[in-house]
Amino acid sequence: MSYCVNCGVELEASLRECPLCHTPVMNPREIGRELPPSPYPTAKGQVEVVKRKDLGILVTVVLTAAAVTCLLLNLLVFSASLWSLIVIGCCLCLFVFLFPAIFYSRMPVWLMLLADGASVAVCLFLFTFVTAEDAWFVQLGLPIVAFLTVCAEIFPLLSRFFPLSILPCALCVFTEIPAFCVALELRIRHYLKQPAHIVWSAVVLTVCVIIDIALVTILTKKRLRNEVRRRLHF
Repeated sequence: MSYCVNCGVELEASLRECPLCHTPVMNPREIGRELPPSPYPTAKGQVEVVKRKDLGILVTVVLTAAAVTCLLLNLLVFSASLWSLIVIGCCLCLFVFLFPAIFYSRMPVWLMLLADGASVAVCLFLFTFVTAEDAWFVQLGLPIVAFLTVCAEIFPLLSRFFPLSILPCALCVFTEIPAFCVALELRIRHYLKQPAHIVWSAVVLTVCVIIDIALVTILTKKRLRNEVRRRLHF
């Protein structure tokens, strides 16, 4: 066994240079002899990247197979209820969610969010065939999905007219969260035929109002805004 003359690390007999300091290995007794092949690969390789088209084909085949097989299993074996519609709705949502990332990455954000909201609405509609009644879809599910989609569409709409940085985005988020929570609680109370007042959403509203006041103060004070951005690396 030999050692590196530079760093002293122990060397394998087949090495031509030190793996630590890359000093050439020169043994006077073996000059002129052919050294055994190195056990380490000399060519640097790279795993072939999966093409987006191939990934899209795989995702489409898997989701379609899951939907079709569950539908056949529902119709031929477990036919007591239309439970396969739940699986079909979930597969539809996954396909719509993954479509921009796999098939068409240049899709506008507003159109992507609109398609996501529509797919969730269709999925909930398919759920109505499994439940005993469908009043919850019209009075509760559809309004909540529509309001959530509108809240999500605000971001791409504002970005078309105003340059949104982290602080304005945070202000927008902490304004939409309490609005959605208040609307959600009022809608649930209306569906359950309860008095229209807020309870748990009032806590969310209070916390978000405090955060919004702090964000507005930071945005209106230039020196404070610059200091926050400098310290938080915005």
